[in-house]
Amino acid sequence: MLNFLPRLLIHILSLTIYTANTLFWLIPIILFSFCKAIIPLAFTKKIFSYLLDQMASNWVGVNTFIQKLFNKTEIKVTGLDQLTMKEWYLVVCNHQSWVDIVILQRVMHGKIPFLKFFLKKELIFVPFLGLAWWALDFPFMKRYSQSFIKKNPHLKGKDVETTRKACAKFKHKPVSIMNFIEGTRFTDVKHDKQNSTFKHLLKPKAGGIGFVLEAMGGNLHKIVNITIHYPEGIPTFSDFLAGQIKQVNVDVEVSNIGDELVGDYVRDRHFKIKFQKWVNQLWLDKDQKLIEFNNEPRAK
Repeated sequence: MLNFLPRLLIHILSLTIYTANTLFWLIPIILFSFCKAIIPLAFTKKIFSYLLDQMASNWVGVNTFIQKLFNKTEIKVTGLDQLTMKEWYLVVCNHQSWVDIVILQRVMHGKIPFLKFFLKKELIFVPFLGLAWWALDFPFMKRYSQSFIKKNPHLKGKDVETTRKACAKFKHKPVSIMNFIEGTRFTDVKHDKQNSTFKHLLKPKAGGIGFVLEAMGGNLHKIVNITIHYPEGIPTFSDFLAGQIKQVNVDVEVSNIGDELVGDYVRDRHFKIKFQKWVNQLWLDKDQKLIEFNNEPRAK
């Protein structure tokens, strides 16, 4: 509606209103989270959890309204008819930009339970948002490299334990656990450095979702596999704030989580290899989807 305004003005206005909306909901979210923490009764914790998710959902709803106010982005989505608010989901998606997050929240709002993102531990220090993510029980993860574990063997299995504790909060009501399994945003530099075998994706890290599925102990029932495609190239968050994104393609595929996908990813080598093959095939199919979006020749 306001996309006729100068780009710089749209950028300033949208950033200001997004910030105001975040602060508006941040205060009650933090207050309610402290109430949830200090009142030991189980039924009150359930009530506070419900209220916190409702406030977070309202925050996303207002953000979506702001997007529509300043952006004329056409979002083409397929597959939403398979979703429900009453299910436990593991959500995976390719990751290219910070814009992915607001697109995911907009498209999934009211379709599935509020998205809980697995975040790097360092992101808890992001002004305002870090505190909100903590209050909403977003899992903050600290992953250790193999070389670091060799030097500090007492930390072996610590990331699995952290995942298990984080997921314990999600067993009692429908939830959507979101994981960018590439572990970082796609860039050509990262792609070349990895020597990735995928054309439009980084190599997937199977361990993260392997730990989640094990930790949830069968409580997650379905996988929502989302592919995001930007026809004009990967946008920056500044492009988003300035209303410069014309079109986004979003493909949603839902499949059941079978018993064969739940196992001991750390100790069972046979299961680990089988699970990695499954994730790799998931990524091959996603890469092919992006090739088709780009109208490129099919991969051989």
